[in-house]
Parts: sequence; C-alpha cells; structure tokens
Amino acid sequence: MIARMATIQGWFPTFIYNAPLARTGLRAFNRELLTESRQIRELDEAGRKWCRKNYPGGYTSYASMDNLHQVSSTFRTLERRIRRHVARFVAHLELDVEASQLAMTDCWVNMMPSQVAHSMHLHPLSLISGTYYVNTPPGSPAIKFEDPRLDRFMFAPPRMAGARPENRQIVRHAAKAGNVILFESWLRHEVEAGRVRGERVSISFNYTWR
Repeated sequence: MIARMATIQGWFPTFIYNAPLARTGLRAFNRELLTESRQIRELDEAGRKWCRKNYPGGYTSYASMDNLHQVSSTFRTLERRIRRHVARFVAHLELDVEASQLAMTDCWVNMMPSQVAHSMHLHPLSLISGTYYVNTPPGSPAIKFEDPRLDRFMFAPPRMAGARPENRQIVRHAAKAGNVILFESWLRHEVEAGRVRGERVSISFNYTWR
C-alpha cells in the first residue's frame, strides 16, 4: 500500500542547451570564422605570450582579445545568430528576464591541437555562457560538465555504470562543428586532452542581463 502511494519527483534540474546555430550556410560561415580566428592568433602577440605560460600548446584570446563581437563584423554576425538561442534558453529556464535585457559581454576564440586541455572552471559574474564550434576534426574531445552538487555528496557511493543520464555525476556533450552549447555560468566544465587530427576551434562567450 505504501509503495503505491509513494512518489519520486526530480527537483533542481541542471539544463544544457545544444542546437545547430542555423539551418543552412554553416560550412561557409565556419570557413570565414576559421580564417579570421587564425588571423587573430597571428596578430595577437600578447595573447600568444600569455598562452605559452598559461595554456601550453594551445591558443586562446581570452586574456588579450575577449571582445571579438565588438571589433569584427564576422563575430558580430555570430553574436546575432547566437542571441536567439540564448533568449530561447532563458525562456526555458523561466528566468524573469526580457530578451532585450540580454547582452553578450565577452567573446573569445580557443584553438586546441592534440593533447591540449582546458581545466575545470566556471564563468563568474555572468548569467549564460556557451561555446560555438567552428572546427572539430576527428578526435576532438567533448565538453565535460560536472554535477554542481559533487562537493556535497560526502558519503555517497559511485553511480551505477548504466545510470540514467539525469543521475550521472559527469556528462559529456560532443563537440560538433556548427553547434552551439549553452549553460548557466555557474556550471563547472572542462575540455580534456584528446588526440586531435588538426585543431579543435571554438568560440566561447558570456551573456549578462541588465
């Protein structure tokens, strides 16, 4: 009798948004982004110097040029296309924010050849963060997300190997060129090293509300 009356409900879910940026034209657009990203790396002496110390083997413009949507028409086009996805994600989260209040604050490029990793981190002082994939050759590692409650589990045993996705403590989303991934900025994530045949190129960004 008790078993029939029991209910189990899911509360406090963590959502991750994953979708193609647009229906058509992404191959040509990605070629433009890839060409410009390589030009940015070539011109960004300060960024390359920072990466030699802080991002060995890879390149990111995060510490030197993090406003690419404000200085490049190509990246500005990317921002316009991402904007509708962010508005859709915020609506799903049921945040009390109008689409007109959302604004991209940061936008930077990441270039990861084989065996380069991006350690676990989050994006403070932002609302929504995300990544758009420009180039994902074979071997490109996924983006890995960590259960935000992980440091509070204490005496909990590990999850079963075949646990349902919603019960897993770690989830991975494959890096696929043309796709945009969005998540709330407090969610910890990383990119592990992989054996990439070329360079995994992505553009990361943050949104806030005002």
